[in-house]
Amino acid sequence: MIRLINISQLLMLALVFVLGRSDAAELSLHEKIDAIIDAKNKGRVVSAQSDDYEFVRRVYLDFAGRIPTVSEVDLFVANKAADKRRSLIEQLVNSPAYAKQMANTFHIHFMERLGDNNEWLKYLEESFRKNKGWNVMAREILRGVGSKDEVKGSSFFYSKRLENYGQNPVDYSALTRDVGRLFLGKDLRCAECHDHLFVEEYKQADFKGLFAFFQNTYLSDAKAGVVSEKMTSKKLEFMSVFKKEKKEIAPKIPGMAEVSIPEFKKGEEFLVPPDPKKKIQGVPKFSPLEKLSEQLPTASNPDFAKNIVNRIWFIMIGRGLVHPLDLHHAGNPPSHPELLTLLAKEFNDHNYDIKWLLTELANTRVYQRSSRVDVGKTPEVPSYFGTAIEKRISAEQLLASIMVATGRYEKLDKKDGKYPEMPEALKVKFIKAFANAARDPEDEIAFSLKAALFLLNDDAVLALLKPEAENTTAALVKMKPDNLMIEKAYLAILSRKPDPQETKDALEFLSNPSIAGESGVKNLVWALLSSSEFNLNH
Repeated sequence: MIRLINISQLLMLALVFVLGRSDAAELSLHEKIDAIIDAKNKGRVVSAQSDDYEFVRRVYLDFAGRIPTVSEVDLFVANKAADKRRSLIEQLVNSPAYAKQMANTFHIHFMERLGDNNEWLKYLEESFRKNKGWNVMAREILRGVGSKDEVKGSSFFYSKRLENYGQNPVDYSALTRDVGRLFLGKDLRCAECHDHLFVEEYKQADFKGLFAFFQNTYLSDAKAGVVSEKMTSKKLEFMSVFKKEKKEIAPKIPGMAEVSIPEFKKGEEFLVPPDPKKKIQGVPKFSPLEKLSEQLPTASNPDFAKNIVNRIWFIMIGRGLVHPLDLHHAGNPPSHPELLTLLAKEFNDHNYDIKWLLTELANTRVYQRSSRVDVGKTPEVPSYFGTAIEKRISAEQLLASIMVATGRYEKLDKKDGKYPEMPEALKVKFIKAFANAARDPEDEIAFSLKAALFLLNDDAVLALLKPEAENTTAALVKMKPDNLMIEKAYLAILSRKPDPQETKDALEFLSNPSIAGESGVKNLVWALLSSSEFNLNH
């Protein structure tokens, strides 16, 4: 008789095979990740581990949302402890800046520049500060309905997408697509009117079943962003544009069973009865959003965990195991299917603990590889993860990093005494110059003429270069142009020391009589801030 084994046993057998050892169960997740990646990279070009300068800049950007100060770089580089990288990761994920950075990251990732909302950002930051499980956060976001004091701000994911402009109707199709993409990793857009023409698994019934959860949602208080629901008493009817065959479906998450729509006696349908005189539409007893929030973020829905671990892998490593992130299907398989399965399982086993997963990923050799490749060698394709992938940094990270690099960060007002707050007017300018258009995921490096002209001409940016109160420019102006001065500039801005050629070029530039002194220093600082190296996560 054949004995069936579960997914945990299959994963363990795979790891035993990869490692050639029987103690795979005792390994940490980061060790298992490295074993799987290394096994696939045998015989391929793999970059060395990053040096301390590259690592410290990368980890501060990911967990603090900014580059490190010169003193933070010096402190880390001077530390001779063997476990200093692990210690720094632990320090950063437990700092106040971690919750702020994760809130910004998830805001950009899940709102895709549709708009900002202070209560939403507060909700995200508080959730990360408390280290809520992602299943809990997803349940609160997908529920979207409740008193304004109940998980305040979480409804913004829906409320912004339920707005209508002028005579334009609410775009329920876009809302359906966004939930499918961002929570399930499936872009069902092309399955709205018929089965997907190119992705066999994506059916029209998948789109319509998900659409049925949202068809009766609306903003009962648009100004306050209060989301409500009308009565859902019957299945949604639909028909393919190719096959004129009427069908119907109840609210249904792709891959799961239809939700049963209950029947109520007349007059018993509402928890809060409607009152036309007071313009109250009532609160129905049956809530599709409640069912969605109960069923989608669970272990019984494998798409939920696989989607979020793939997105967190992308956030940390620079490319998803499944890429693009919202096209999970057989025709676009993960680069490392066993790793995606492992991450999803362990994330579920650890109660969807994002901080734990981020910490494990940061401790991998994959994350800590250098982005450099030895001269004469050609790097392998990014999906092998043999070389650190250059990542775009957000407009918010870029602004904070420029404030650090110019020596102004510590002089900013601190929020609740925890961390400096960026000037709002400058933040708006940076988002306008560097962020993508609404619903355009910021998952690719995208330099633009608009951003270049902004750095070149904006008065507020150029004002940061003025020598004032011992900022970076002022300190450099006081130094004579020599190797030590150039080293100080590179450490302040690029978080590393210059190589000999860079030092030579910088000194030649500063020796030009027409730009000597303060003008030359300001131009040097501007050039380093505007470099592709500064604008990426090197």
